[in-house]
Amino acid sequence: MKKKIALLGSTGSIGRQTLDVVAQQKEKFEISVLTANQNIDLLTQQAIDFQPSTVIIADDSLYSRLKNRLSNFPNIKVRAGLKSLADIVKSPEIDIVLTAMVGFAGLKPTLNAIEAGKTIALANKETLVVAGDLISKKAKERNVAILPVDSEHSAIFQCLVGEEKSSVEKIILTASGGPFRKKLFEELKFVTKNEALNHPNWAMGNKITIDSATLMNKGLEVIEAKWLFDLQFHQISVVVHPQSIIHSLVQFCDSSIKAQMGFPDMRLPILYALSFPKRLKTNFLRFDFSNFSSLTFEKPDTKKFRCLEIAYECLKNGGNSACVMNAANEIAVQNFLQEKISFLEIPEIIEHTLLHVSFVQHPDLFDYQESDQIARQIASERIKQLLR
Repeated sequence: MKKKIALLGSTGSIGRQTLDVVAQQKEKFEISVLTANQNIDLLTQQAIDFQPSTVIIADDSLYSRLKNRLSNFPNIKVRAGLKSLADIVKSPEIDIVLTAMVGFAGLKPTLNAIEAGKTIALANKETLVVAGDLISKKAKERNVAILPVDSEHSAIFQCLVGEEKSSVEKIILTASGGPFRKKLFEELKFVTKNEALNHPNWAMGNKITIDSATLMNKGLEVIEAKWLFDLQFHQISVVVHPQSIIHSLVQFCDSSIKAQMGFPDMRLPILYALSFPKRLKTNFLRFDFSNFSSLTFEKPDTKKFRCLEIAYECLKNGGNSACVMNAANEIAVQNFLQEKISFLEIPEIIEHTLLHVSFVQHPDLFDYQESDQIARQIASERIKQLLR
């Protein structure tokens, strides 16, 4: 039988590539739910193309327009609002919930999906960064599988299949280094939004592309890996691999290392998460070693790219630290994309926020929500100070 998918965030980069995968594997998968934040034009076209049972626009103000555009498709239910989005994942017709929403907004739908016993294909790394302890506990209680969609975590997951957890010595997440890997620290003061959005290897959404440029994306992945694979912070390392062919590695207690390799194409980890434990045949581009004279590796420069070090510190501190860091980063990146702050002010705003939000050692859902709101306020106030 076809697996029925609720795709949260269908108009983003991961969402669009997921639909490409589904279109190529129509006999295996079916889209039951599509959701988007505000991109009503693309959501309408996706609904017409894939004929889901339900379409949800998170922005309530766009409900009437979406309803009108889909009026000729009575089999498609149109809903709106964040509550509708968070509740739809409980639907009995859904087998897999693929969370491709960006940021903190992915937390509540993921929790609801876990409570409903749905398999989670996780592309929203912020969910585990913000509330990894809570998500992990709930998933274990409900015996719910969380399958990673990030290329790095998918690589680790694939390397661990058939291995005993006790045999893992450490994991090694690879990073491209972003567009500014070779720039001097002084040069980073003057980089522009367009330069930061020019990623050398991956085609991604604006937010994740900026995170890649600051190496915050790798910091988020370090924290996500701790919860996905139940590791200690000292078991998670990062290496810069500019070619992005090796997507990540696992080192075992006998000193051997496994690596998962391939061209940088997000459709592969998406497909693996949807089809696991099976592998499905594709027409994706095949890697040819003869076309690559070398694969190189280097240590990340955490003095130049402070965000990665901040993420490690938050992982060590635990509690609500990563939640605060994530909220401050979202505000900082948003303002950088609006060209209100400089590239190097992003980590400064995050550190300032961490110093001014009360630390909670054992947060519950309310604590996470409150920490997120307070952190956003403090980060926004700091940006206003910088603009004066």
